Amino acid sequence: MYHKKFISLLFMGCTSFYIIGCGEKSHSSVKDGYYHNGIYFGKNFPGTYKRGIRDGCTTAKGTYKKSHKLFNNDQHYNDGWFLGRNRCRHLLVIENDEIKSG
Repeated sequence: MYHKKFISLLFMGCTSFYIIGCGEKSHSSVKDGYYHNGIYFGKNFPGTYKRGIRDGCTTAKGTYKKSHKLFNNDQHYNDGWFLGRNRCRHLLVIENDEIKSG
Protein backbone atom coordinates (compact mmCIF):
# COMPACT_ATOMS: atom_id res chain seq x y z
CA MET A 1 0.00 0.00 0.00
CA TYR A 2 2.81 2.39 0.89
CA HIS A 3 4.51 1.79 -2.46
CA LYS A 4 1.33 2.54 -4.42
CA LYS A 5 0.89 5.87 -2.62
CA PHE A 6 4.55 6.75 -3.10
CA ILE A 7 4.44 5.95 -6.82
CA SER A 8 1.20 7.89 -7.21
CA LEU A 9 2.66 10.94 -5.44
CA LEU A 10 5.86 10.66 -7.43
CA PHE A 11 3.91 10.52 -10.69
CA MET A 12 1.78 13.54 -9.73
CA GLY A 13 4.87 15.50 -8.73
CA CYS A 14 6.67 14.70 -11.98
CA THR A 15 3.59 15.55 -14.03
CA SER A 16 3.17 18.87 -12.23
CA PHE A 17 6.84 19.69 -12.74
CA TYR A 18 6.53 18.86 -16.44
CA ILE A 19 3.43 21.00 -16.92
CA ILE A 20 4.92 23.95 -15.05
CA GLY A 21 8.12 23.65 -17.06
CA CYS A 22 6.23 23.96 -20.33
CA GLY A 23 5.22 27.55 -19.74
CA GLU A 24 6.71 30.50 -21.57
CA LYS A 25 10.34 31.02 -20.65
CA SER A 26 11.28 34.40 -19.34
CA HIS A 27 14.62 36.08 -19.00
CA SER A 28 13.48 37.53 -15.68
CA SER A 29 14.52 34.32 -13.96
CA VAL A 30 18.12 34.97 -15.01
CA LYS A 31 19.58 37.59 -12.71
CA ASP A 32 23.14 37.84 -13.91
CA GLY A 33 24.77 37.26 -17.22
CA TYR A 34 25.48 38.87 -20.54
CA TYR A 35 22.70 40.09 -22.82
CA HIS A 36 23.17 41.69 -26.22
CA ASN A 37 20.31 42.79 -28.48
CA GLY A 38 17.89 41.12 -26.08
CA ILE A 39 19.60 37.73 -26.38
CA TYR A 40 20.99 36.02 -23.30
CA PHE A 41 24.44 34.58 -23.95
CA GLY A 42 25.51 33.29 -20.55
CA LYS A 43 27.59 34.20 -17.53
CA ASN A 44 31.18 34.96 -16.67
CA PHE A 45 32.59 35.99 -20.02
CA PRO A 46 35.88 37.91 -20.31
CA GLY A 47 35.77 41.30 -22.02
CA THR A 48 37.16 40.05 -25.32
CA TYR A 49 34.51 37.32 -25.45
CA LYS A 50 31.78 39.96 -25.05
CA ARG A 51 33.41 42.12 -27.72
CA GLY A 52 33.45 39.10 -30.03
CA ILE A 53 29.74 38.55 -29.36
CA ARG A 54 28.96 42.18 -30.20
CA ASP A 55 31.03 42.13 -33.39
CA GLY A 56 29.65 38.76 -34.51
CA CYS A 57 26.11 39.94 -33.86
CA THR A 58 26.73 43.12 -35.85
CA THR A 59 28.00 40.93 -38.70
CA ALA A 60 24.96 38.67 -38.52
CA LYS A 61 22.68 41.70 -38.79
CA GLY A 62 24.31 42.69 -42.09
CA THR A 63 27.27 44.95 -41.25
CA TYR A 64 30.56 43.08 -41.28
CA LYS A 65 32.59 43.77 -38.15
CA LYS A 66 35.59 41.81 -36.90
CA SER A 67 38.91 42.62 -35.28
CA HIS A 68 41.16 40.37 -37.32
CA LYS A 69 43.99 40.82 -34.84
CA LEU A 70 41.82 39.59 -31.95
CA PHE A 71 40.12 36.95 -34.08
CA ASN A 72 43.49 35.39 -34.97
CA ASN A 73 45.17 35.79 -31.56
CA ASP A 74 42.48 35.65 -28.86
CA GLN A 75 40.43 32.47 -28.55
CA HIS A 76 37.83 34.22 -26.35
CA TYR A 77 37.17 36.83 -29.05
CA ASN A 78 37.10 34.14 -31.75
CA ASP A 79 34.58 31.98 -29.84
CA GLY A 80 32.47 35.02 -28.95
CA TRP A 81 32.41 36.23 -32.57
CA PHE A 82 31.07 32.89 -33.82
CA LEU A 83 28.55 32.67 -30.98
CA GLY A 84 27.30 36.21 -31.63
CA ARG A 85 27.05 35.62 -35.36
CA ASN A 86 25.12 32.38 -34.92
CA ARG A 87 22.76 33.56 -32.18
CA CYS A 88 21.92 36.86 -33.90
CA ARG A 89 21.19 35.53 -37.40
CA HIS A 90 17.47 35.93 -36.90
CA LEU A 91 17.99 39.70 -36.44
CA LEU A 92 18.99 40.17 -40.10
CA VAL A 93 16.34 42.20 -41.87
CA ILE A 94 16.25 42.07 -45.64
CA GLU A 95 14.19 44.78 -47.19
CA ASN A 96 12.09 43.59 -50.06
CA ASP A 97 12.44 46.12 -52.88
CA GLU A 98 9.88 45.83 -55.62
CA ILE A 99 11.25 45.62 -59.13
CA LYS A 100 9.43 48.05 -61.37
CA SER A 101 9.30 47.33 -65.04
CA GLY A 102 9.54 50.34 -67.29
